[in-house]
Amino acid sequence: MRKTLSALIAHVAIMLAVIITLGTLGIIASNIQSAGAEKFTGELERNVTLRILENDTAKEQGYLAELLAAFNEKYKEYGITAVDANMDQYTDLEKGGPYGYGPDVLYQANDAVMKYTEGKHILPLPIEQLECFNYLGENAWKAYTSTFGEQQYVFGVPVNIQQPLLYYREDLLPQNWQTDWDDDKNGLPDMVENWTDLFRFSKQIRQESGGSKYGYMKSLNDGYFASGYFFSYGGYVFGGEDGKDTSDVGFSKGQSYKGAKIIRQLASCMNLECTEDTITKNAYSRLASGTYFATMTTPDVYTLFLKEMVLAGYTEEYARENLKVIPVPKLPVSGDLEDESQGMTEMTVMGGVNGYAVSSYTKAPNAALAFVNFATSYEMINRRCELLGISPARSDVASAKGGLNETINENLDKGVIYVMPSVRALAQVWTPLQTFCAILADDVLNQKNLYVTDEAFKNGLANVDKQIYDAIHTLAG
Repeated sequence: MRKTLSALIAHVAIMLAVIITLGTLGIIASNIQSAGAEKFTGELERNVTLRILENDTAKEQGYLAELLAAFNEKYKEYGITAVDANMDQYTDLEKGGPYGYGPDVLYQANDAVMKYTEGKHILPLPIEQLECFNYLGENAWKAYTSTFGEQQYVFGVPVNIQQPLLYYREDLLPQNWQTDWDDDKNGLPDMVENWTDLFRFSKQIRQESGGSKYGYMKSLNDGYFASGYFFSYGGYVFGGEDGKDTSDVGFSKGQSYKGAKIIRQLASCMNLECTEDTITKNAYSRLASGTYFATMTTPDVYTLFLKEMVLAGYTEEYARENLKVIPVPKLPVSGDLEDESQGMTEMTVMGGVNGYAVSSYTKAPNAALAFVNFATSYEMINRRCELLGISPARSDVASAKGGLNETINENLDKGVIYVMPSVRALAQVWTPLQTFCAILADDVLNQKNLYVTDEAFKNGLANVDKQIYDAIHTLAG
């Protein structure tokens, strides 16, 4: 029976691939097989309450309340009620689930969700039963796919794509930008198209303001965002075809030392707050006040910037008109922000796919699957976009929204977004990587100058790889 189902899915995948060639939306990963999980009988449990774990932004902006109300209305005849789990958004299902404290359905990033597969804390899903099945791309499904034995199983349903984006204030551009900061005359300021001009502009702002204002500001110790500088020059997290071979740690591979040089140069235009989390926390208010011109973060926090601009005295209309969000700038091939002679290259960024999973401890798996199906419908994903500013994983919603949403969806398909490996060992990456990035920033700001030569950058990254490897394979044992 399973072979017949797999063959049918494969046939559907081939047919859809042909349709895509003709320009029709709707794609499916032909190499991912459905789970056929035994718990999903298709018969809804009656008179049950589902606890839903969502992120804080969805709660604060009112999306979760709308989602719950709409679902409860649709399924009231079955006595099914979905409620806020009232738990921290980073609640660990592995710790609370076995004791009955976990949610029935959880929404988290793919790396957080997939760590639960090892202990069978989440259920493999019959994804072909979901309405969104044909509208999610192969790389989106891959983020939630694991192989056990010779069978691939899917444990989560993609909702939105996370990738770093550049946020900037258009009203803070210099008046002469169209003549002096648009060399290619494409109507887009050079300082938001490439890092060399953003670096130059940031130095100019800091100098002219006497250090009271800044151009680009970001907590450079944030490994999620900083890792893209290393990926763009040949680095990677783990090796292997699936990117999960933890015996091969790759931040020092290729010419990734160039990324380390970039981070150090960017820090020179900032202050010591970039060595820790201060800028991450204050970016919303300081971009709103005009203290910062630009920062880098994910698409799902757009509404938080708008909120701060309104609090700063701007109308929402003015804020929406002048708060711009675009893909991150291009990097110099040379790895030097003052050397454009070798041209520019597109930046590869660390990203992820947030989605829903179903707890193995739920007493109502079919009702939980119905909730996931409802929450990932076109209508609810579209509404999530409207309220939260997410970038949808559904290709049909992304196409309808157009612009940046469509670009991000395409970036995931073509691999420009390096999706966080869905392995537990990823947790061991952040401390060594973030510590090194903070050291690079501190090195230039406190004029220690320990990291100046290529050899020093290479040795520093080799040490990062060693620390990560030891944390996974040596110290853990």
